[in-house]
Amino acid sequence: MTTAPVRTDLYPTRGATELTTPRQDPVVWGAPDAPGPIEPAELGSFERDGFLSVEQLIGPDEVALYRTELERLINDPKVRADERSIVEPKTQNVRSVFEIHRISEIFAGLVRDERVVGRARQILGSDVYVHQSRVNVKPGFGASGFYWHSDFETWHAEDGLPNMRAVSVSIALTENFETNGGLMIMPGSHKSFLGCAGETPKDNYKQSLQMQDAGTPSHEALTTMADAHGIKLFTGKEGSATWFDCNCMHGSGDNITPYARSNVFIVFNSVENTAQEPFAAPVPRPDFIGARDFTPVR
Repeated sequence: MTTAPVRTDLYPTRGATELTTPRQDPVVWGAPDAPGPIEPAELGSFERDGFLSVEQLIGPDEVALYRTELERLINDPKVRADERSIVEPKTQNVRSVFEIHRISEIFAGLVRDERVVGRARQILGSDVYVHQSRVNVKPGFGASGFYWHSDFETWHAEDGLPNMRAVSVSIALTENFETNGGLMIMPGSHKSFLGCAGETPKDNYKQSLQMQDAGTPSHEALTTMADAHGIKLFTGKEGSATWFDCNCMHGSGDNITPYARSNVFIVFNSVENTAQEPFAAPVPRPDFIGARDFTPVR
């Protein structure tokens, strides 16, 4: 009789109490002088702060193309009825559409764009696949925000990513003002992992995609982190982009202005860090949220 090998969990979470663990992984996995669109000084900034902003990743004509495709998707009754579309609890407006690189060839082309995937390969030091993609729609006059969280906490607990070897990019399709619910990150927060308290409910994703509950840090922990790191609010013209480490503590506020804030959100994971069984959940989330197809982006 043989016994299954015991898995090492580098980042315990969803236990009886909150637990802080120092980061066990590199931030930049690739060599500093590896070829790619990111300059060495920018990689150093990413290592230190956990994020990197690009003033104009895509041009105005491209923004117009992706905005037209976004409008087509959220107004298509078939897309709206698909489980990959998440609606606002109060207004029933579309909040997010997941797996857009499979639903739309136009967005699939953006994922394959070297300006996008090339930066991911540089940071992660390997070929990459798409762990998650979505368009976020935050129309004016009341669209709700995303509460403070580390993406890796969920991807580790519920998707089974073993290591912090994933990176996200948020590409603005509308201008990000200081007032319309922009992305906020605590610089340097990626250097420690906050394991959250509480068990993961069955089918937690159905609730968490509308309003986060499990995997939410306490007010005390967030206050301590904000005091230590500060909070950076990202603004920028349409076509700008922000890359950020999977373990950054981040969130965004409600948008009560008249001005929409919509973005494309792509998560790249290393092909050397593929999803396993969840570390702190009964079953994995559906593939459209946490991919189980590890085919490298080409």
